[in-house]
Amino acid sequence: MDKITAIITIVFLFLIFLLYILTIIIKLKKKKNILSTIDKLTTEKNLIISASLITELSKAGKLVNNKKMERDVESWKNRFEKIEKEDIPRLTDALVDVETICMNKEYNEAYKSLALVEKDLYHVKTKSIKLLNEIKELTESEERNRDAITKLKSIYREVVFKYNKNKNDYHDVSSRIELQFENIDKLFSAFEVAIMNKELSELGKIVKVLDDMINNISIVIDEAPTIVLMATMILPKKMNDIKNMSAKLTRDGYNIEYLNIDYNIEETNKKIGEIMDRLNVLNLQDSIFELKTLLDYYEGLYSDFEAEKRGKRDYERGIINISERISKVSSIVRNLYSEIDNLKDTYDLDDDEIIIIDEINSELTEVKDSFKLINDRTLSKVMPFSKLSSECEMVAVKLSKVEDKLENTLKNLGSLKEDEARARDQLYEIKNIINNSKYKIKDYDLPIIPDTFYVELKEAYEAVKNINIEISKKPISIKTLNLRVDTARDLALKLYQTARTTTKTAAMAEMAIVYGNRYRSSNKEVEEGLIASKKAFYSGNYQESLTIVINALNIVEPGIHKKLLNKMES
Repeated sequence: MDKITAIITIVFLFLIFLLYILTIIIKLKKKKNILSTIDKLTTEKNLIISASLITELSKAGKLVNNKKMERDVESWKNRFEKIEKEDIPRLTDALVDVETICMNKEYNEAYKSLALVEKDLYHVKTKSIKLLNEIKELTESEERNRDAITKLKSIYREVVFKYNKNKNDYHDVSSRIELQFENIDKLFSAFEVAIMNKELSELGKIVKVLDDMINNISIVIDEAPTIVLMATMILPKKMNDIKNMSAKLTRDGYNIEYLNIDYNIEETNKKIGEIMDRLNVLNLQDSIFELKTLLDYYEGLYSDFEAEKRGKRDYERGIINISERISKVSSIVRNLYSEIDNLKDTYDLDDDEIIIIDEINSELTEVKDSFKLINDRTLSKVMPFSKLSSECEMVAVKLSKVEDKLENTLKNLGSLKEDEARARDQLYEIKNIINNSKYKIKDYDLPIIPDTFYVELKEAYEAVKNINIEISKKPISIKTLNLRVDTARDLALKLYQTARTTTKTAAMAEMAIVYGNRYRSSNKEVEEGLIASKKAFYSGNYQESLTIVINALNIVEPGIHKKLLNKMES
């Protein structure tokens, strides 16, 4: 037991000794770190009053030539003296205090004091740096502003050269531009005078004003010719052209008052006047944008005029077509009424089959009233043809419903004679639809008529031929005849729809190509798209042409498809 106790005692004493040694090492390390930091901060403190600061303050004193500079230099000297005579001694004392605390082995307290000294030192250092920068603003003012003036002179020479090269493009604005040149030249001279008189505080102001004036005049030199050209030549010519076209259309019976052309021309002239007034004082803000917006408006009027012309053609065809169809339906209804008693005697008809004739007659009366209203509006010339054409289509739709109802009634009556008459009437209508389809496809003057149209046209004619064969048969198979008529009518309507879709697609593709020309010069992808679209268009691939040009325009104007569709429908 004595031996074990001795071993334990020795180990315990060794651990205590080891702990003592470790404590001494830690304290020595803390002391070393604190003293090292003190040395570092002492060095930084000694560098606060730098030779550069003293030199720049001396330079500033020699440059004083007015009261303001004298006040500034005096303020700088006071701040320098405060740093030198108050802040530096305070830092020195604080560092000595920290060192004393460290020597007394109060390391934790030394660390706290050291942190406060370090914070104070960086505060004083910041004051010194700020003071030096303020002094340099004056002492380096001449060199810095001289460099700026040299660059501005180079830019200014290029601006003057560009103006002199294209002087005739500026018209009446030249005098304003040249006056501004004189003002800029005077400011350059004022800068040299300020240098000679050592008015260093004025140099920065002169440079700033020169920079603003040269930037502004540079923009004027770049954009003024475009503004002058658009405001004095392009837009006036466009307005005159639009006015002449408007007058001609009005003489030809078109109602285009809804476009408010005279009012818009008057407002455009006012806007051009405002833009030119701003240009005379070299204010170009939004001028090009406003002029382009006006130009786009007048370009759009050409499309409106074309829409009115197409509307008139569609309206005139629609009026004839509807008039003929109303006359035919009315004739059939009258015949039905005249033979109703005979039908009752001959066929076992219920009340519903008789009432349906009254319903058809009532609906036909509504169609006639709507049609009369369109004619009245035409005579009063209060509505544009594009609107009248749309209303004709609506009446035609209503009439088609009446015709369909009448057709079903005739079928239900089971009259062979009426079925044959209906078949002949339908044959006439089918031929009319086929002819309308041909007129529609030819009116648009397509570069290539799609093969699909010719195939469907051949099918429609074949169907008409089959109707004639059935009608000429004796006896007539009404069931077969009705089937032939329905087939031919479907093919004719399909042909009409193909003609309508083809022309509409081609029109939209052509409109999109024309619309896209405005971006041709500014976007390579759009230009390539327009070329590919035109190629497809003149090859007869109108849907492909439209898809290509819409995809191209979507690059620069997302959502263009809806915009073009609205233009087509307006």
